[in-house]
Amino acid sequence: MESRRMALIAVLGVILYLIYTAWITDYPPPAEAVAAAAPSAIPADPNAVPVPVAPAAVDGAVAAVAGEVTATPAAQSQTIHVKTDLIDAEFATAGAELRRVELSQYALDKKNPDIKLPLLNDRDGVVFMLQSGLAAIEKALPGNGAVYATPQTAYTLPDGVDTLDVPFEYTDAAGYTLKKAFRFKRGSYQIELVQTVVNKTGGVLTVSPYARWLRNPKAAEKSQKFIVTFLGMGVYEQKPNKTDYRFKKIALDDLDDKAYESKQTGGWLTMIQHYFIAAIIPPADEALVMSGKPAGNGNYLGQYLGASKAVADGAEASYTTGLYIGPKIQGKLDDVAKGLALTEDYGILTVIAKPLFVAMSFFHGIVGNWGWSIILLTLLVKALFYPLTAAQYKSMAKMKKFTPRIAELKERFADDREKLSKAMMDLYKKEGFNPLAGCWPILVQMPVFFSLYWVLIESVELRQAPFMLWLQDLSAADPLYIMPVLYGASMWLQQRMSGQLSTMDPMQARIMNIMPIAFTGMFLFFPAGLVVYWFVSNVIGIAQQMIITKRIEAASSAPRDLKKA
Repeated sequence: MESRRMALIAVLGVILYLIYTAWITDYPPPAEAVAAAAPSAIPADPNAVPVPVAPAAVDGAVAAVAGEVTATPAAQSQTIHVKTDLIDAEFATAGAELRRVELSQYALDKKNPDIKLPLLNDRDGVVFMLQSGLAAIEKALPGNGAVYATPQTAYTLPDGVDTLDVPFEYTDAAGYTLKKAFRFKRGSYQIELVQTVVNKTGGVLTVSPYARWLRNPKAAEKSQKFIVTFLGMGVYEQKPNKTDYRFKKIALDDLDDKAYESKQTGGWLTMIQHYFIAAIIPPADEALVMSGKPAGNGNYLGQYLGASKAVADGAEASYTTGLYIGPKIQGKLDDVAKGLALTEDYGILTVIAKPLFVAMSFFHGIVGNWGWSIILLTLLVKALFYPLTAAQYKSMAKMKKFTPRIAELKERFADDREKLSKAMMDLYKKEGFNPLAGCWPILVQMPVFFSLYWVLIESVELRQAPFMLWLQDLSAADPLYIMPVLYGASMWLQQRMSGQLSTMDPMQARIMNIMPIAFTGMFLFFPAGLVVYWFVSNVIGIAQQMIITKRIEAASSAPRDLKKA
């Protein structure tokens, strides 16, 4: 009876965990703004390590970049195409904005492999683009409304060349020139942005660089049913003690209630979208302000504002900002920026999920197929849990042996449940039988279940990964519902083989009979890879149960055979 209750508790735990993860994704803890650093003067030496700018400089620079997207006449703006081995990009000459980035290695969906995923996008109701520029305290420099010139309308990374520079330039009648150069790299999703101001205004300009993501909550990639993933802003911010950093996720709609701001040194800011991120990565030693807020029309800004430099008349100054626009490739992101791997977020079970992914990656390196890697991982997990599994099936065998005596007790104490419970506990104690032993393997494997769930929906390496036959996307639900039905059938068979249903009262038996149907219905919407794991786990469990049960029966019959001889 107690083992049945534990099984029901385990099922309830699965449901509550899924509800909790969906809730925490939609309503994460509110972001805390980091306390501002003590103000100090702008360094006179541009080569000195930047220090936090004076409050007036920060406020003035923020005001200079606080505007929303402004419409630019189509006749004035052109679209500039850029193609590398990994990226197809489009710039608008208005503001030299990066308006669209297609990832050529990732299809938008499995049915249309030739249509590539547009991570940055400015069409079909999606707004997700990069704006950048320079802000001066003494003079309002033009932002995204300025039309930049560039020598070509299309740029392609040539064979045998590792970098591609895309330059933009704007000269103002007031006597200054603004330059932007985007450097793309072969085999990389990193982009280097260098912004330069040439000052010929007749006076000093105190200039800060900025870069910001402008986006709405929509994405080109369709979300899967019943699978909730995070879409919002992520920041790597300094802790209040200013000696360490932490990663924080901020849901976009949280910015409606409270804008985010952090004055710090170093760190980064990113927009997170399921398997992909778009990150702004300033120099690690730069004093800066990171912020997030609504931008009107259902859009939001995630912005970096760098430290100011005083640029004398006749001089020029350059500011470098790193960008990363691409997938969350495991083991690679910390090479881009310290802490960026924290965006590979498996939640509270990261300590288990990471080793699971490492194990699957190892198997994938051998077999070259993520489906077979999951099966090999299942074999490994079952081998590790075999002592508990053996204890479980031994417990089931004893329970089956005591079925007649339990039935007798139920008949004797049919009208007194308290006496029935005491009599059954006395029986368990006398025979050295623990009715909970059969539940521990299920409970112990729950963290593996949840961890593998997050690995499958968060690891870009498994996105649209094929297995065989009809299973051509392990990260999506089984399109024919075959694996969930097979799982339900294997669960039903395990119940019958255990013989435990005969020890239950009618109500418990009816509930347990419903469980295979309930799990089948739940697994209809789970990633196919997860259902493969549990089906194979059940098949292995059935084989183990048959072997262990035969051994127990052989051991129990051996003395009688010996006595007869």
